[in-house]
Amino acid sequence: MSMPTSEEIRNVIQEKVHDPELMMNVVDIGLIYGVEVTANTAEITMTLTSPGCPAGPQIIGDVQRETHNAFPDIEEVNVHLVWTPFWNPDMMSQEAKDELGIF
Repeated sequence: MSMPTSEEIRNVIQEKVHDPELMMNVVDIGLIYGVEVTANTAEITMTLTSPGCPAGPQIIGDVQRETHNAFPDIEEVNVHLVWTPFWNPDMMSQEAKDELGIF
């Protein structure tokens, strides 16, 4: 039983978890700040585009569920929602900026 790397977890989130309003994955939007794997636990630090984001609970649930589904040996997926640094469009990947027409 080998634990996934932070990069493997990030790749699953990138492939499977999308912001339902922007219809883009949360990694390219810049919402995932960090992924750490320790023992049987994944610690995921993320933010939302705004504190009042109506899709927030769904996105957080999707991050947890998709990580569990992809890596069943992980016993806990802890999502830490943070507001520092506050999200802004500069955190998006170039591909996401291009798709949304942000220059």
